[in-house]
Amino acid sequence: MAQPLEGLTAIVTGAGRGLGRAEALELARLGARVVVNDLGGGSGTASAAPAEEVAEAIRAAGGQAVAHLGDVADHQQAGALVQLAIDTYGRLDILVNNAGILRDRMVFSMTEDEWDSVIRVHLKGHFNTTHFAAAHWRARSKEAGGPVHGRIVNTSSEAFLAGSAGQPNYAAAKGGIVGLTTSTALALAKYGVTANAICPRARTRMTEDVFAGFPAPDDGGVDPLAPEHVAPLVGYLASPAAARVNGQLLVVHGGMVAIAERPRIAAKFDTAGEVFSYEELDGLLTPYYDGRPAHETFAASEVLGLKHG
Repeated sequence: MAQPLEGLTAIVTGAGRGLGRAEALELARLGARVVVNDLGGGSGTASAAPAEEVAEAIRAAGGQAVAHLGDVADHQQAGALVQLAIDTYGRLDILVNNAGILRDRMVFSMTEDEWDSVIRVHLKGHFNTTHFAAAHWRARSKEAGGPVHGRIVNTSSEAFLAGSAGQPNYAAAKGGIVGLTTSTALALAKYGVTANAICPRARTRMTEDVFAGFPAPDDGGVDPLAPEHVAPLVGYLASPAAARVNGQLLVVHGGMVAIAERPRIAAKFDTAGEVFSYEELDGLLTPYYDGRPAHETFAASEVLGLKHG
């Protein structure tokens, strides 16, 4: 029986460790040829780069994989990453954008560099790879005279949905990724390409401080924050079976997948004249907000309470 991703080529960014590693291994298990991207090399002269180690693990299991050690936040290096997939395997079919960093601080304490670096790696990094992959799929579709198999899985975060107070840079980047995802989904649908975003919760090197208060079980049980809970959803979204899943935002962790609904209009007010005045808005909006919970905002903090079962 054919594997669902057999004959397809995938890129996974930030795949040397943690969530990206689990995703790369899962895509390979499902039959994909994988380009494993991660920035940098090993810690010593005899150490292999994490991306190389993951690629070797895939090959040792009978799969096909190559490593790429470039920075996806650099436009030219992101282009080289996509080109590596095409040169090595003849095509690109799946792009999983996972690479990211954290520079947590309250907004009044955050430095310009802490803001810029997180926006650069997360948001610009997602755009860079998407740009080159989209151009490849558009050209292939025109050559084929019809749709091709193209899948983008972007990584957003509950920090965007819930409004994480200590992560203004990260929450902003992750919110921007959702906007990029929905725009891309509409732009590329006619070429057969889908774009979706996930909000994963996983224990990785990047999030070890975030989840320090939630230690892994010491009784041998499955860690609800293990990256392996997330990887199967990425594999599904990358597959032909998910052809009708497009422009969606899904929360995933600990044996649970939740589909986030798009924003809906809660109330609408019309001016009695031609143009609103301050007095009219005061008379309409002040009573409306007086009747709503004081701390209710556009953020969906209830998402943090989601769990399996």
